[in-house]
Amino acid sequence: MAVPFSRVPNNIRAPLFYVEFDNSMANSAIATQRTLIIGQMLSTSTAKPDIPERISSAAQVAGLFGNGSMLHGMTEAYFANDQAAEIWVLPLSDADGMVAAKGSVKVSSPATDTGIISLYVGGQRVQITVVATDKAEQVATALSDAINKKVTLPVTATVVFDSADTVTLTAKNKGLAGNSIDLRLNYRGQAGGEFTPAGMELKITQMTGGAGAPDLKNALGNLKDRSFDFIANPYTDTASLDDVKAFLSDTTGRWSWEQQLYGHSYGTINGAYGELASFGEQRNYQHETLLGVTNSPSPNYIWAAALTGAIAPSLRNDPGRPLQTLPVSGVLAPASEDQLDLIERNNLLHSGISTFTVADDGTIQVENIITTYQKNSFGDNDDSYLEVETLYLLMYVTRYIRTQITSKFARMKLVKDASRYAPGSAIVTPNVIRAELIAQYRTLEYNGYVQDSKSFAKGLIVDINAQNPNRVDVLWTGTLINQLRVFALLNQFRLQPAA
Repeated sequence: MAVPFSRVPNNIRAPLFYVEFDNSMANSAIATQRTLIIGQMLSTSTAKPDIPERISSAAQVAGLFGNGSMLHGMTEAYFANDQAAEIWVLPLSDADGMVAAKGSVKVSSPATDTGIISLYVGGQRVQITVVATDKAEQVATALSDAINKKVTLPVTATVVFDSADTVTLTAKNKGLAGNSIDLRLNYRGQAGGEFTPAGMELKITQMTGGAGAPDLKNALGNLKDRSFDFIANPYTDTASLDDVKAFLSDTTGRWSWEQQLYGHSYGTINGAYGELASFGEQRNYQHETLLGVTNSPSPNYIWAAALTGAIAPSLRNDPGRPLQTLPVSGVLAPASEDQLDLIERNNLLHSGISTFTVADDGTIQVENIITTYQKNSFGDNDDSYLEVETLYLLMYVTRYIRTQITSKFARMKLVKDASRYAPGSAIVTPNVIRAELIAQYRTLEYNGYVQDSKSFAKGLIVDINAQNPNRVDVLWTGTLINQLRVFALLNQFRLQPAA
């Protein structure tokens, strides 16, 4: 028997006891599954744009990149759902040529009685008290002051001299994303104690005019070789989505054979049912998820971060377990009249758009998180990459196999099957590798990541490459675990016992 020492020399003659350690059979580590939150910082920030930063709290992000910045709001939403992750942010600056979204609140008629104005700006409530003697100009000034005092808001407020009854709101960050900052009154309604004071009329002009998005290519390039399994993407313009698509590409990106870094992007689309379906059908990518939202008070980019944070803990703990019913915190649900019904949501799931439901108490719950991949290269329907759990199972299983192979076979000599060599030698054959892969598969099966180990063993092929005698080629034919999503029952009842 040959003991494969790596360091104890064969020619040592000095007595007596020598030992070296070999951890090749002891590795049980799993990959670190980081989260990346992409977003803009304020122009007043002194931080370097495009440079990733590891963070531990939303307060830290506010200090580094600005209170009320896109990045600040996104991290607050993410931390509302997940505080156990290793979280990084990718700060971006407002690019030249980008335009800030603007909106307004006009006090058309002052109150005739004392009351409280409840204005929601991007899902955050601002309240002021008004009395019957307040003039429209006074109300506008008070509302503007209250908005500016709430530094977490994504807007600034001004009242100009020639329109003293109107509060003009400007997004703190420039760009198209600012158009999704919703303005509304009394979101919780009479039942929640919110109603406009008697006699008062407030005219809201929604945020519009925001244009442009930062260039993502250089910033994404600065991530280097650090892996990020969960990417919260605030941008839904085609150019930005395609930049992330190239970043995660199977051919030259993070899912390619040479990078093996992986990752998945999460974003949100806001619009009517038909608009959501149309947008989803224009996308077709397995490493991208778009959640469909209809008229929520919370901006799209906040939804993207909240969704990512809501599902990341479950996917880290068990990538095969379905995500349905997980609560999503940090965002406000659409009003009941704006929520989609079952038929509409099911249709969206056939158009590449992920869905959620809203419980009676207003809790937002994941329904089905899918990718936008819908058709193969010939344009035929293809559900192989439909469910996001499939991608995370592939990540987990592939990393597990890699860890075992690189730990156990890192410095092995390779010979053909049926070769004679001393037991314990640092030698491996295709059959030895095959046995190892089958053992790995059974472990994965027992732990609930794959299934049908017998068929796997029959289909597994391990061969020495015909052109390169130092290379082993493997055809891995595993079957991933599935998820219970539909329970169909035919209740064929009887009104009397059978004769």
